Formats: sequence, structure tokens, C-alpha cells
Amino acid sequence: MVDSGVHADLIAVLVAVTAGEPRVLTIDNGYALPAGPLQTGHKSLQAGLRAWVEQQTHHSLGYVEQLYTFADQKAGAGRSISISYLALSREQPAKHAGAIWRSWYDYFPWEDARRGVTELAEIRSRLDAWSSGSGERKARGNALFNASGQGWNEELILQRYEMLWEAGLVPEAVRGLSSPSHFGFGMEMTHDHRRILATAIARLRAKIKYRPVVFELLPNEFTLLELQHTMEALAGRSLHKPNFRRLIEQQDLVEETGRSSFGLAGRPAKLFRFRAVVRAERGFFGSKLPVVR
Repeated sequence: MVDSGVHADLIAVLVAVTAGEPRVLTIDNGYALPAGPLQTGHKSLQAGLRAWVEQQTHHSLGYVEQLYTFADQKAGAGRSISISYLALSREQPAKHAGAIWRSWYDYFPWEDARRGVTELAEIRSRLDAWSSGSGERKARGNALFNASGQGWNEELILQRYEMLWEAGLVPEAVRGLSSPSHFGFGMEMTHDHRRILATAIARLRAKIKYRPVVFELLPNEFTLLELQHTMEALAGRSLHKPNFRRLIEQQDLVEETGRSSFGLAGRPAKLFRFRAVVRAERGFFGSKLPVVR
């Protein structure tokens, strides 16, 4: 249990994918992630997290893993520890006042490359102006935002956000200034919650390349197109359909249910489910993304 002189805050990044859109559960009408202090009655950190999320959002958690922990020493107030968690779930109505599901691309619009990112040209232009006279800044901006055609690394969300912060191009960077700029890319969040969200997205984008955790986000039965759209939503990248299906079949991750689903066009599509051994031993299976470069 945490020492009495230490104040511990628990912060949850609860992710779902709905209609091909990655969603995150927020409070304060999108301004914050569910959070609260660890209480002495909580038997563990995860128990404390679950209790706070359920109290603030009336939403229970399924799969949970710890993201990272950081500590600050506050004068006269002991040590403050913030512990963040990533949790995966199916979206349910947010019943608590102020709790709302939002697309994580509301906060990081430049991270969705599926349909082309309109913000990138303006971001690159503003970074060029900010980097004037600094070769190091310019090289870093070119690499992170693919200005030189070197390729887009979908896992560098936090690094891109931190560079925009450094350049004063996100609302959090000018918070508290006497003459703040009203310009900023993406929706603002309180404290360092957007940085925590960026860390969670990066973790999940990396994880789906070697563990099929997406079954936590899908119904028990799904079509291969639904599976592909879920992967694309998380990665923010388009996937090559034939390669994706061939890879899924080769890795023996799913099995047919013998049933079909009828879409809007009226065409039947086979329904699949993740194999029981994948659910039981998900840590030992991999599923690399066949991303279109």
C-alpha cells in the first residue's frame, strides 16, 4: 500500500472502437480522463482504478494494463505519484454527467492517415517557421512529420505531440501565459492528460503488431472486414485487404462460426471468432500489420 506521505492519483485511458473509429472515455465533457486518488480501502492499484472509473463514469473495465508512473515532490505536501492505465472495452453509453466518448483523433487529428491528414501541411509550415535557424529542429520535424518522404512511423505519437508542445502549437503549451495564443492543433485536455493519452495510443499501436488484443474491442462474432476496420482505426493507417486477410489466415488467429452477416448491400459475409487458444494465450501470439506504405 502507498505510504501515508505519498499522494497517488490513478488515471484511466479506456479505449473502444465503434463504427471504425477509435474512442476514448472522458469526463468533464472531453476535457479530462477518468482519474482519482488511491484510497486506503482499495486492495490494489487496479482495484482503486476500477472503483474510480466506475464511480465517475458508471462503466466497468475489462482488460487493464499499467502504462507508466511518474512522481513529483511538492513543497509541504509530500510526494505526488500519478499512475496511468490502459484499458480496452466495448463502448457502452456513458451514464455519468460529463462522461462522454470521443474519437482520439479529436485530440490528435494529425495521427489519422487513413483518409489523408489535412492538418499536416499547416503543421509542417508552422514547424518550418519555428525551426528557422535550427538544423536540429528542422531535421527532427522532418523525420517526425514525414516532410522529407522518409515514411510515417505511427508509433511516434508522443514525440510528435511533444514537438508541437515545444513549438507552442498545442493549447496546453500556452496555458497560463499572460498573452496566450488562441491557436492550437487538437482538442485541449487538463494537466498532462493529453500526453498520457498519446502514450496509451502509442502503446496500443505497438501492441497490435505482436498481440491480437483487438478481440477485446470486437463482439464475439465479427466479419473480417470489421476486424480490418478495427485494426485500421487503431493504427490510423490503411491496410492492404488481400494481404491482411492472407496474414490473418496464415497465423490461424480466427475460425469460422458457420454463420453469416448481411450488410447494407445485402451480401452475406462469413462470421468469424477468435480461436479459444488465442484468447487463453494471447501473450504468445502475434499479428503484424500489413500496412500500405
